[in-house]
Amino acid sequence: MKKNDIITLRIEDMGVHGEGIGKADNIPLFVKDAFIGDLVSVKVMKMKKNYGYAKLLEILKPSKDRVTPKCEFHRTCGGCQIQALSYEKQLEYKERKVRNNLKRIGGFSETLLERITEPIIGMEEPYHYRNKAQFPIGKDREGNIVAGFYAGRTHTIIPNRNCLLGLPLNEKILDIVLNFMEKYHIEPYDEQTQTGVVRHVLTRYGFTTEEWMVCLIINQRELPYADSFVSELCKLEGIKSISININMENTNVILGKETKILWGSSYITDYIHLRTGEDWNVEGDGIAYQISPQSFYQVNPIQTEKLYSTALAYAGLTGKERVWDLYCGIGTISLFLARKAKKVSGVEIVPQAIADAKNNAKINGITNAEFYVGKAEEVLPEHYKKTGEKADVIVVDPPRKGCDEKCLETIVRMEPERVVYVSCDSATLARDLKYLCERGYQLERVRACDMFGHSGHVETVSLLSKFHADQHIEVEL
Repeated sequence: MKKNDIITLRIEDMGVHGEGIGKADNIPLFVKDAFIGDLVSVKVMKMKKNYGYAKLLEILKPSKDRVTPKCEFHRTCGGCQIQALSYEKQLEYKERKVRNNLKRIGGFSETLLERITEPIIGMEEPYHYRNKAQFPIGKDREGNIVAGFYAGRTHTIIPNRNCLLGLPLNEKILDIVLNFMEKYHIEPYDEQTQTGVVRHVLTRYGFTTEEWMVCLIINQRELPYADSFVSELCKLEGIKSISININMENTNVILGKETKILWGSSYITDYIHLRTGEDWNVEGDGIAYQISPQSFYQVNPIQTEKLYSTALAYAGLTGKERVWDLYCGIGTISLFLARKAKKVSGVEIVPQAIADAKNNAKINGITNAEFYVGKAEEVLPEHYKKTGEKADVIVVDPPRKGCDEKCLETIVRMEPERVVYVSCDSATLARDLKYLCERGYQLERVRACDMFGHSGHVETVSLLSKFHADQHIEVEL
């Protein structure tokens, strides 16, 4: 088998990004847009020593789990890798991915995982769940101004003003933006020449408050005819904040450092509620969060409530515990924990996120949460050195790369009774759980949560407890 060969392949498995895997001459081939059960014709594109990549040419016999995608751009857009797979099978795939990583990378036994793994938390409606959208603006081949999304691994814009993962009002907002640009001859930004004005349109929505934010990311300090732009947007119901963000750098980073308010507030507000029970009943009034264009805030608010409620349940708080929340962001989990703990300390390296966290604590009247700017592996040891104060519970919610090893070392030294690990990458989760379980902890509970339907991503919550000498060790490594 070599490059450019055309072969017939039976798809028997799926990879970590949702790609199909079939074997030819006993060599695995990865095929984008193919699913378990498909019989496909493919063209070999690249061969490595022990595996290769192939392009899907034709589905000869579809898997029984294939469905007709609602979005016509599902194959070209980089957002939905597995929309053509039934949602039930999407959840099975994500559960299997988490479990395989825990076995292969973490070294946990199938027996243990079978006993402690809880069913994945799926969505009731896996469309229209995103409260945030970022649309690049450019021109098509005919010179028309377009908005949409980048094709996978490219900066080619697929024109699409109505992403089905987002909300219907996004289309009306984009229509106003494009009509405004055409009327006043305002050019989109050109990455090649670094000229033009409008780079992206950012929208954010509060699911509980129904408040909308619109932010234009532009390549200059002022927006021409801004009053006219504001006047048109304000005709839409729910608009609370209109701003421009200035990004004049030659960079792939979407947002610049400076934001100017054109109209309304500098933020919108949303609430996250505690959910309890398997039917996920909402409990209490919720915690308010003020969200600016730069704020980190989970994009799927309904599933966020379920994810964080699971983390809170795993923490097992009684009101007496001293809790540390590492990689705390704007304090989203911290403020949940503070409602049930004696004291919560959040650590985050981004200063603006800590400023947001302190403000969110203030507006919710939460006085038992404090926040520190810095690296967890530096802040915790310094605090322990000064106070001798250990943690009862530590919660971590790191980026995809997982926890820094120094952070894991610090967790072990702090000797919390429980560690709750919220992960957006089950591979680095498995690696970090293995580290902790080799140093005095055992894995007690694991549950995946689907935050990003139709994509290959999955979040996971895990609970570890400190192993004591009189206990039977449950983890097999």
